[in-house]
Amino acid sequence: MTLKIQLPNASGATLDYALTGVPIAASSSPPTFNRIAYAAAHVVSDPLRDARPWGAPAIDWDATMAFRHHLWSLGFKIAEAMDTAQRGMGVDWAGARELIRRSLAESRTVPGADLACGAGTDQLTPDATRTLQDVIEAYETQIGFVEAEGGRAVMMASRALARVARSTDDYRTVYDHILGQTREKVVLHWLGDMFDPQLAGYWGSPSFEQALETVLAIISDNRGKVEGIKISLLDNAKEIELRKRLPEGVLCFTGDDFNYAELIEGDGDRYSHALLGIFDAVAPSASKALAHLAKGEPEQFRAVIEPTVPLSRKIFEAPTQYYKAGVVFLAWLNGHQSHFTMPAGMQSARGIVHYADIFRLADQANVLDKPELAVSRMKSLLQVYGI
Repeated sequence: MTLKIQLPNASGATLDYALTGVPIAASSSPPTFNRIAYAAAHVVSDPLRDARPWGAPAIDWDATMAFRHHLWSLGFKIAEAMDTAQRGMGVDWAGARELIRRSLAESRTVPGADLACGAGTDQLTPDATRTLQDVIEAYETQIGFVEAEGGRAVMMASRALARVARSTDDYRTVYDHILGQTREKVVLHWLGDMFDPQLAGYWGSPSFEQALETVLAIISDNRGKVEGIKISLLDNAKEIELRKRLPEGVLCFTGDDFNYAELIEGDGDRYSHALLGIFDAVAPSASKALAHLAKGEPEQFRAVIEPTVPLSRKIFEAPTQYYKAGVVFLAWLNGHQSHFTMPAGMQSARGIVHYADIFRLADQANVLDKPELAVSRMKSLLQVYGI
């Protein structure tokens, strides 16, 4: 029987929608990929303990860890405590520290599980950030914690550094100092201001060309300490330019949630690995597609992954920093959590028409894993909005 639901559209009308999607069957064991694929994972809030969701959001640790097991079972590595986990948008360093500790411990219970952990400077408040040394000490604290727990770090872009840096040399000073003392190789993190407006002008210039020269110089000076760089500018031409200029052995991780399909497949000469928030939301499809690519089946890769791209573009549409709401919305529809609430009440960052559009596109991309549950939950959300 065809499932139907009434959904609102941008004109204010409410129209019947008939579902057409076919859920992706999960593999019985983690598949093998020929690309490194990190899924940046969200956290699950605990609404029954969330007395102060803006100031001290409560986390449901059991559900949060269960979702990581879901991603590991599909063959993904996890990028932990990144912006998808609402770093700086509901989850502070104290919460991130506990998340990192728990995830690293949990990974040791799963054969083959792997993760890298976001380390930044978000314990610094604006009025406590005056010098480069403040930034350096904050990075040292977070990367030191990750490595002391046995983890590897993603060196996240720093709002504090963007505030106090006055030149490209200031960026080189901070990155050279930190990379000079890490135990393990790290992944650098180039996050565009569409994801975080406070990172405008990162690397010391609003010009992509000048910023590129700075980041390449930092990588060249620290090749032995850099596994790769994640670039999230939503511009495939800029990523390709970076990718072709990276030193041998330094990896490019796409963070482009608009153009990931073509960037992961590559151009026959070079390709990108992946560190993506959208993999949280479309994990079974992405896993199946990457398995096809590893088998030398590019047509099947495209057939599975390309329908997820319009969905991703909707989730990550401007204001892009609110994409986390769409990611968690799909986790709720697919039964990975029992509620649709988020740290800091971030579910309110998007409107009901946006969520209705995501529902349609998720169905068309075959990423509604449990269609009957998704319809039931969508109807309950619509009722909250008087529909």
